[in-house]
Amino acid sequence: MSQRAQRSLDAARKAMPEGTFAVGAGLMVAGLTTYGFFVAAARTLSERDYAAVIGGLWPLVFVVAPGCFLPLEQEVGRALAHRRAQGIGGGPIVRRAALAAIWGTAALVVLALALNSPLTKHLFKDIRGLVLCFALALVTYAFQHLTRGTLSGNGRFGPYGVILGAEGAIRLAPALVLWLAGADDPVLYGLALAIPPALASAFALRGQRGLLVPGPEAPWSELSANLGFLLSGSLFAQALSYAPILAATILASGDDHGAVAAFVSGFFLARIPILLFQAVQAALLPKLARLLGAGHHDDFRSGLRKLVLVVVSIGLLGVVGGLTLGPLAGEILFDKSIDRGDLAMLCAGSGAFILALTLAQALIALMDHARATLSWGVGIAIGAVALGLQSAIGVELFLRIELSFLAAALGSAAIMGAFLLRRLQRGVPADSGDRLVEAIEHEPLEI
Repeated sequence: MSQRAQRSLDAARKAMPEGTFAVGAGLMVAGLTTYGFFVAAARTLSERDYAAVIGGLWPLVFVVAPGCFLPLEQEVGRALAHRRAQGIGGGPIVRRAALAAIWGTAALVVLALALNSPLTKHLFKDIRGLVLCFALALVTYAFQHLTRGTLSGNGRFGPYGVILGAEGAIRLAPALVLWLAGADDPVLYGLALAIPPALASAFALRGQRGLLVPGPEAPWSELSANLGFLLSGSLFAQALSYAPILAATILASGDDHGAVAAFVSGFFLARIPILLFQAVQAALLPKLARLLGAGHHDDFRSGLRKLVLVVVSIGLLGVVGGLTLGPLAGEILFDKSIDRGDLAMLCAGSGAFILALTLAQALIALMDHARATLSWGVGIAIGAVALGLQSAIGVELFLRIELSFLAAALGSAAIMGAFLLRRLQRGVPADSGDRLVEAIEHEPLEI
């Protein structure tokens, strides 16, 4: 039995792209430790401070930092992997990317400091110091994404996975200490969010050699093949992903901190199905990539339909879970009373968002970056229009946020689905399967 199990495991490893298990393990650890951080913050901070840190600082960091720096990571990983396959040193690629990261980060930090007053008033609940935490997080995440791109492009997926897991663990440790000590300063939690990306990157880089192999100079064109579309698409996707809690934190009345804190907790409970989707993505997308690369387009279409059905099933499972177990989980984990209707609607929106992400990755593998970006942008516009129309007729705040989120995610998914069907009908390039494998290796789903 043990030999059969080992043979099955070996076969599964061979069927996966390089690094799938290491990256998947890192993502799983990151997900679990992130929820641990939320629990510690919910148990320690006041409702106002919790809404400011978890409902304001957290989503702003994870919209701007991955939105701006994940495309740079993707391009560094792609360019380094291409050079490595040709036996060419990639050191100049990393140095060129580091220069771009320095200038981009400096501009974002200056912008954040310039917006100190409105950010503090409308998003951070008048808590001074959180803007500095946000600026620090921009610096540490720029360093982390550059490190991740360098590691993935060099095929160092073990250390890459270590970064993902270590960041969550390093963030959770001080949060637990603050919880046990009863420390309720929100800025301390802000620092616990902002500092770990750099520490995790430094930890993962220990003992790594040969990452910056000398080679010919890298022109900007080598690094920026689709950087504009990747940047805008990434920002749109992250903004749509976190739009519900950003809208709730900004639009709720100034004294409604308890309701906002409960809504924020419900939002993150509704994202638990994303952990299931990460496992599905790691298992099914490599198979689809091989079918596409082998020219088995009918089998690819059939497999893609099955993947969509799995994603829809995960979304429905989340809705049922939100209606049944969600309120109890909110009480146990976050000590918050969360309405089961709100949970069900947020789970439906998260499920639709997962579907849009799946279709976006397929479009990018087919080199339709522009259409993927356009779909995200139109989806956001649909959500904004829905929010405005509901506000005009007096729909309750949280319900109109939930409905707008669902409409935006479904709109993006529908447009991407239409683009994808048309693209498949016209035929696909022979190397699309390789690009889909590359997307899985170098662009893990992080939400």
